[in-house]
Amino acid sequence: MEPTALIYSSHDRGDYLHRKWIVERALENPINKTVLYLPFSSGEKDQEYSWGTFRWYFDKFKSEGLVAKTCFWKPNMSRDEAAEVLQLVRDSEVVILGGGSTFAGFDRYDGLGTSFDDDYTHFRAILYERQAAGKLTVGFSAGAMQLADFCPSDDFHKPYSLIHNVTVTLHHEWSREGELAHIGRSYPNHFAFGLPNDAGIASAFGYLPSGNKWQILRFIIDSSWDRAEDAFHMKTRMGMGIDHFYLDGRKWTFYEGDRMIQIFSPDYAYRGAWILPANQATFFDYWTQQPTIFTSVEHIFAVH
Repeated sequence: MEPTALIYSSHDRGDYLHRKWIVERALENPINKTVLYLPFSSGEKDQEYSWGTFRWYFDKFKSEGLVAKTCFWKPNMSRDEAAEVLQLVRDSEVVILGGGSTFAGFDRYDGLGTSFDDDYTHFRAILYERQAAGKLTVGFSAGAMQLADFCPSDDFHKPYSLIHNVTVTLHHEWSREGELAHIGRSYPNHFAFGLPNDAGIASAFGYLPSGNKWQILRFIIDSSWDRAEDAFHMKTRMGMGIDHFYLDGRKWTFYEGDRMIQIFSPDYAYRGAWILPANQATFFDYWTQQPTIFTSVEHIFAVH
């Protein structure tokens, strides 16, 4: 049940989130320890800067074998250039879609396939191949919107949906609760989460013998970044969790180690969901917020 997708919002490279969830995942592979950072959502002249905000952190792990790579987008990529980027996406143990403009990123990622074989779905297909192979794909900032299942700020592009039935807002804070609640009311078929700095959601999924799909969301709160001059940006260090609003306005806040287990029927007519708070043995029904009879994730799977 290793996560195959991770989406997050951050101000800088907090050690807990970046080391435990990204770097260590690459280092676990005995052969392929590659992290590929794609700054395609950044402005053409800002890609080097975007890469630099990650490179300094990855350089700390060179002695452990980590290989950090990047590719920059440029207009009118040749077929060979697009093929090289797509192959790196396919082969890397961890791939990170960086921050910037969600719209521009979609155009450029999909444009790789258009340049390669006139198929704008080629990049998407490789992300699904990675997921099927158990590799981790990460979305940072704009990348988080791109990997989720719905993007309220972009009704033209179809997100890559490595995490199902989830949408997020970024750099969430208490003053933005109304915005998150509005999204929860407006898009009842998607779970809307507000990601503050520094917080994320990791997702694993698979299929049950019944044909139903399962998904486990793990909530990540990183309070390791402690530079005094950045204190205003570190909402998790102020005690903020990952807020979620229901269609009817109810609220649930997720904290480090909490999990949400979801079951979907093949036609998505059935959506069961349960919340397991960290360090507890009680599974709460998502819809009623009441304790259930379930004693483990396997128990939920067996019944469905």
